[in-house]
Amino acid sequence: MKITLLTGRTSDLQEQILQQLHLKIKIIRSSQAKRLTLRIDSKEHLPVLTMPTRGSEKKAFNFVFAHQDWIINMLSRLPQEQKFCDNCQFSLFGKETTLKHQPHAKGGVYMENGELIVCGHAEFIHRRTTDFLKKLAKTKLTDLAKQKATLIGCPINSVTIKDTKSRWGSCSSKNNLNFNWRIIFAPQYVIDYLVCHEVAHLLHQDHSPAFWKCVSDLCPQYKEGRQWLKVKGKELYRFE
Repeated sequence: MKITLLTGRTSDLQEQILQQLHLKIKIIRSSQAKRLTLRIDSKEHLPVLTMPTRGSEKKAFNFVFAHQDWIINMLSRLPQEQKFCDNCQFSLFGKETTLKHQPHAKGGVYMENGELIVCGHAEFIHRRTTDFLKKLAKTKLTDLAKQKATLIGCPINSVTIKDTKSRWGSCSSKNNLNFNWRIIFAPQYVIDYLVCHEVAHLLHQDHSPAFWKCVSDLCPQYKEGRQWLKVKGKELYRFE
């Protein structure tokens, strides 16, 4: 499928929409598109217009103009991004956690009695918290993946933590697993589903009935976890 993203004349259309409608928009020209369509990219907080490769820019502009109220309404429903700060609350592996800033304490960042303690200057709270949570995600998800992989007798070559926008996890043909670190904000059964999904790919590099049978054996609640991630996954991007 040939796709051209924000290049050539398309960027002129993007600029026209920005100047006249005050909307930032991502525009995709696709050889497979038969008509104009709009969707909202919840991770980038942008409307996305897909149009045929040779589609009329005038029709595209009028299409966006006719749907601008819908765009604004849908964007307003997205969770607003925020930084980690003193007393902010979030779910961590299914447990409600409160961040407590202790500027004069020593120890960096650590868990204590259900609280995440962050030491040092206030301007470093967000970065230190993010760094700590990514390391925690690496440890916890690696341990869980290895436990699940042992059940089906498959080795894991490596586990990598990423901050991707397009997917929550992946499994390569070399048995390398990748996970989006933000999954740790989801309920535990959702985390279990994602890990089991990728571990099952160690045996089945497809989504065949045999693959889903393997996922079901590893995670009996996989349907609930899959549905939660599909409906509420965008909420895990609340923090920058």
